[in-house]
Amino acid sequence: MRTYTDFAKRSPIPARADGKTHAPRNSPPLVNATLGRPGGMLLHFDAEFNSIEELVAGTFTGRNFGWLPGERAQAIAHIARVVRGDDGSFDPSGQFEGLSYRILFTGNNPSIPDESRLPPEFRAFVGSDSDQEIFDAVVKVVSAYVNGLLFSQTEDSGALIRSPFDVFLETNGLPQQPDLSESPIDYTRRLRALVNSLASPQFVTSNPNRSDGQFQFHFQPFEFGPNELAGLKIFLAEPAAPVASPAELTAGRIGNCIACHHAPNFTDFKLHNTGTTQKEFDSLPSHGPGAFSVLSIPTLATRTANDLPATEAHPTASERFRSIPSDGTSLTDLGVWNVFGNPDMPAAHMKIRTILCDDQQPCPLSETVLLDRAIARFKTPGLRDLDHSAPYMHNGQFTTLDEIITFYRDTSTLARAGTLRNGAPELKGVALTAADAAPLVGFLKALNEDYQ
Repeated sequence: MRTYTDFAKRSPIPARADGKTHAPRNSPPLVNATLGRPGGMLLHFDAEFNSIEELVAGTFTGRNFGWLPGERAQAIAHIARVVRGDDGSFDPSGQFEGLSYRILFTGNNPSIPDESRLPPEFRAFVGSDSDQEIFDAVVKVVSAYVNGLLFSQTEDSGALIRSPFDVFLETNGLPQQPDLSESPIDYTRRLRALVNSLASPQFVTSNPNRSDGQFQFHFQPFEFGPNELAGLKIFLAEPAAPVASPAELTAGRIGNCIACHHAPNFTDFKLHNTGTTQKEFDSLPSHGPGAFSVLSIPTLATRTANDLPATEAHPTASERFRSIPSDGTSLTDLGVWNVFGNPDMPAAHMKIRTILCDDQQPCPLSETVLLDRAIARFKTPGLRDLDHSAPYMHNGQFTTLDEIITFYRDTSTLARAGTLRNGAPELKGVALTAADAAPLVGFLKALNEDYQ
């Protein structure tokens, strides 16, 4: 019920000789993580993985599961040994009647219930397959499971249905997803025009999916009323120009959120620097405001394998730019900077390159310029069911949605002043006042749902 993530600021990891007890980031939600997207799939906060299969394999053999760089073969052998040694006695689901993995992976053993038979493409011969073949079979079935983790939707049209926001759209006859030939941003802007033209909006005061009319797994009322509608309008509002004018800054009510969070999934699946890394780095006592702006970061010509994350090829790399910041050091997390142009992580290079080049084809920018553009960029998260994925940002920096609104007010000011290093240009269009926080938070909470 947590959108398949943890509630940690940074995910705890097993103790090993490297002395690390936490990953530099927390777990990104897996629900809706594998949705199709323009340009193909990029997974993890820094787009390290090119597919869900790569992510699952990397996780099973990575530091979060206790394996040090250089121990991939040992990890694969361990998983194969677990699968071979299973006798079926541990069955928390109660669905397999004590059947072992050896039997289940055959897919056609007569003792397997019909509904539990693996299709041919997922079958394996545990008794005779190699460690790698067994590991690949495990990765394949887990990936298939993750592909099925989706927020509730209608069977016919695929429209999302269970949040107060979705019920509000349906109640008012508003479109719940883009037309076939419509991009998500065009749909979002069309939705804005329709929402703003509602003369007598019909508000939501009860959950149609439950007899008591309330959420099952949230403590808030199930409602989409005037406050939530005001927040939706702020969320959808854009400035007249890329940089908010003085008059717009005074009036507020312009979230410019849709620059990165397109409906209905509320993400553009791209990479942005919202200032999260800079805020954390500058907040350390010996650093202070402006410290991140002058931090020495290697260029493409000077970056070495030791600057990058540790891998099988370079197990002793420092990982100093994908680390938890600490006072008095240059440790920080530069996000996709660690992946782009990294010869140990080549799979996602072209997809990342396209994003860093603002989708221009052919890209007129050099790899050197693109690497500078990658500094402190992270993937845009979806915003659905946020209550089940706190704390927020890749480093769990914020525990409440109100804190996030304050953060965006601050970083948008820095962006307009030119003091946010490599800041997303979209931040310059944010024009929010303190009074805008309550309705915006109300709308974001209306994206919660009883995920099933």
